[in-house]
Amino acid sequence: MIGRLVHTADFERVLATPPRSRSAHFAMHHVMDAPSRAAGRRPTPISEELSTDLLHAGAVTVDNLAGRHWLGCVIPKRHARRSVSRNLLKRQIRAAMTMHASGLLPGLWLVRLRSPFAAAQFVSAASVALRDAARDELKQLFARAGR
Repeated sequence: MIGRLVHTADFERVLATPPRSRSAHFAMHHVMDAPSRAAGRRPTPISEELSTDLLHAGAVTVDNLAGRHWLGCVIPKRHARRSVSRNLLKRQIRAAMTMHASGLLPGLWLVRLRSPFAAAQFVSAASVALRDAARDELKQLFARAGR
């Protein structure tokens, strides 16, 4: 199962690393760590009588990451104006991650769109041609990141 990055701190932490893999339109970043916990939300202890509480149970060490992946997508509006295009690209990124997760290191992964697809070549916002071009490029991106 692949989790999703949801906290701003996780996105910032992963984006602070150099790209692990690049293609013409995408860049992929990776951090071998678990996502941060939500700020302000503390789990309640099961019982006051217990000597341990859930605060320490949620900490994940690097050794316990075995096969765990979390994915984040950054698709800026300046590169994909239409929400249909942004959603199409996010679906393709998630599908590529699902296909290639077994060959990737565990941890936090982030794929960002670094340049727009040519509007003259992909006239429709959700065309089959755009989907196929993104899928092919993402396959190569994930294959290089897995090495």
